[in-house]
Amino acid sequence: MNASPESNSEMALPLAGRHAVVTGAGSGIGEAIAVELASLGAKLTLVGRRAEPLEGTRAKLAGQGHGVAVADITDHAGIAAALTGAATERGPIAILINNAGAAKSAPAGKTTPELWNEMLTVNLTGTFNCTHAVLPGMQSARWGRIVNIASTAGLVGYAYVSAYCAAKHGVIGFTRALALEVAKQGITVNAVCPGYTDTPLLGGAVDNIVSKTGRSSDEAKTTLAASNPQGRLVQPEDVARTVGWLCLPGSEAIHGQSIPVAGGEVMAG
Repeated sequence: MNASPESNSEMALPLAGRHAVVTGAGSGIGEAIAVELASLGAKLTLVGRRAEPLEGTRAKLAGQGHGVAVADITDHAGIAAALTGAATERGPIAILINNAGAAKSAPAGKTTPELWNEMLTVNLTGTFNCTHAVLPGMQSARWGRIVNIASTAGLVGYAYVSAYCAAKHGVIGFTRALALEVAKQGITVNAVCPGYTDTPLLGGAVDNIVSKTGRSSDEAKTTLAASNPQGRLVQPEDVARTVGWLCLPGSEAIHGQSIPVAGGEVMAG
């Protein structure tokens, strides 16, 4: 028996009818995730602090009806208002991708309180703020997907980024705790942990190597890629496809996990 047009549509666009929010969607991993989810049929709200990069991402999305929300994830009331508005315009939020983040480095002894607080606020509190805003709606609907973009720095330690490591370890702890709370509510919560990824955010690590060693940018990238057993930098699309898989129907059993996307650099046990 041939499949009906409806079932063919569901197979081609398995996230059709789902409203997905992606934070930090103006470039890099966030942009790639937005493109992936749109290709699966989701309707997107792209969140970031500047409209221009978000509009650039929106122009690349398949489908219609996608929106932009200019908001700061570290502002609890502000992001709650922005996501409430997005839900009013595009329907209940079914998928949240907490991707926005920042990475700054300094030796632990030279890490200032300001740097420490910035890393925790952007990477950890921002994740909480966005989740806090959308969770009640997912609980009412008895369906939801929350994917937190952490890092291999949330699984292991790296020198000179203690504040960033602490924040990303916190994201993974939050992921695991929330997963236990909502396990019977039709909501899955997972973390994806990229290794060194070829995005603008990598620029800080490259600049540090260049300034300390005198190597070129290309040589610095080669040094970072050497930590990956595959000998390459992770690509944003590698991360995006993993996120897309976690959002698909049929992924319900993957829950409370921290999944490295790092070519074997870190093997979660």
